[in-house]
Amino acid sequence: MASNGDIDVELTCYEQPTTPNSGDIEPLHDQANHREEGYSLPPTDEGKDAWLCLFACFILEALLWGFPSSYGIFQEYYSTNDFAGSSNIAVVGACAMGIMYMDISIWFTVLKYFPNFRKWATPVGLIIVCLALGLGSFSTSVTHLIATQGIIYAIGGGLAWTPILFYIEEWWVRRRGFAFGVTMAGLGLSGAILPMILEWLLHLYGFRTTLRVCALSFVVLNFPIVFFFKPRLPLSQTSQSRSFDMSFWTCSNFLILQSGNIIQSLGFFLPAIYLPTFARSLGANTIESTITIILLNGAAFVGCLCMGAATDKYHVVHCLLVSAVGSAVGVFLLWGLATSLPLLYVFCAVYGAFAGCQSSAWSAIVRDTQKRRRGTDSGMAWACLSAGKGVGNLCSGPLSEALLKAGNWSAGVAYGSGYGALIAFTGLTALFSGWGFIAKRIGWM
Repeated sequence: MASNGDIDVELTCYEQPTTPNSGDIEPLHDQANHREEGYSLPPTDEGKDAWLCLFACFILEALLWGFPSSYGIFQEYYSTNDFAGSSNIAVVGACAMGIMYMDISIWFTVLKYFPNFRKWATPVGLIIVCLALGLGSFSTSVTHLIATQGIIYAIGGGLAWTPILFYIEEWWVRRRGFAFGVTMAGLGLSGAILPMILEWLLHLYGFRTTLRVCALSFVVLNFPIVFFFKPRLPLSQTSQSRSFDMSFWTCSNFLILQSGNIIQSLGFFLPAIYLPTFARSLGANTIESTITIILLNGAAFVGCLCMGAATDKYHVVHCLLVSAVGSAVGVFLLWGLATSLPLLYVFCAVYGAFAGCQSSAWSAIVRDTQKRRRGTDSGMAWACLSAGKGVGNLCSGPLSEALLKAGNWSAGVAYGSGYGALIAFTGLTALFSGWGFIAKRIGWM
């Protein structure tokens, strides 16, 4: 899982479906409701309730996405212990992340048509996640892991996360880019903390106990914040419009930026999957290899905050260009030339900061699209961007195995380590993800 400094065309995807919002002026229907219902709605972009809801979004993002983003730790353990010699181990992580990215659009549709279910979506989704991890602890094959730690986890995680799209739209208007940036930063922070904890649990207690501990942790850490995770608007207002305006699929801006999003996602997840293993090939021990994931996600935390703030001030294509060039340079010049751990660590920090922040620009893409397709449902457009990234994620598992087989290049440094094709592919997809800047320059946007 931003907006531009220009005020969004819609205040929310349901607050005022036919009238553009006026930014600083309170929506007319809110004023009417104040008079009719005799109470005032909490303010947007400020106040205790808005900040508590944002905090709840941050925590949900941190745990729901942080766990699968740390799958590289599980993959290294599975490959050398309980499931050594098995194929498709990488598919487990690809399913968890990829399907969760994709099913958000499905869950958004469900919650749009059945608004009464929104308040139950997160608790029910968290129960499914806990069930998935509990069942996964009984796995005896990689197929079982794919079904539980992969598919079932993604279904529950997507359901638990999707109400964020509704609630941020209601609580944060002028600073929506900042709000999405803070939310997306949750993944980076947890991704910097979880790997060390998972590494310790796996090697001390094995994967079965680790998955059960994670299931219990989801209950203890997530369910309390559900009390702060609430809508701003009464259900009577949010359920007025249940139709979707899908005209954004005819908008060249959206199509171009979505294509860049998909291109980036094809290679984005590969470093997180293979960096611990690559570090081992350089002589790293268990802790040193885990540091690669910590640095990658920790830098993404900073990058998401910066991207969220930047898209409130600058055009989204310029922000995405910086992300693309920075991550591509990091891949080609740092990972590609890495023959020691210090240089690899520098790459992790650079790549995490520049590539890990890309999803924080999605709400800015939505905002830009709404300027051209005024009826665009912002939540559905955001969910479609998420689905685009999910397509790339699902492809990354089998694709990475094919790239490794083609990676025996007659070259020096990291390019000749067996990871050459994977490194080159990651760099190219990162670079071409910013082609929206060129499209804008030649007048296609």
